[in-house]
Amino acid sequence: MSDEQRGFVPLTSLRRQGPADPQEVLAEIRRIYFGTTKRTIQHDLAHAIELLKTLSSEEEREKARVYMDGLSQMRSEWARKKKPPSSPRRGSHKGHKDH
Repeated sequence: MSDEQRGFVPLTSLRRQGPADPQEVLAEIRRIYFGTTKRTIQHDLAHAIELLKTLSSEEEREKARVYMDGLSQMRSEWARKKKPPSSPRRGSHKGHKDH
């Protein structure tokens, strides 16, 4: 399966001549947000950040904020779920008294 079939877009494809169309950039960030998965979140967030950098005004960046916040939240939640739960140690239960 190629990178494009998996939804990856090489960051080199972002290097355009001239300013980026803000509407296209926002549409791409939105597409990334709705298409990201636990497996692709790191790449997708990096891609969205690179796209965000191409927006020239604060107003344009503000429109992308909800998607960027959402991507960041998903990354945080999925990262927490990766860690295995700690198991209680024997003999260290609270309320346990040795008589």
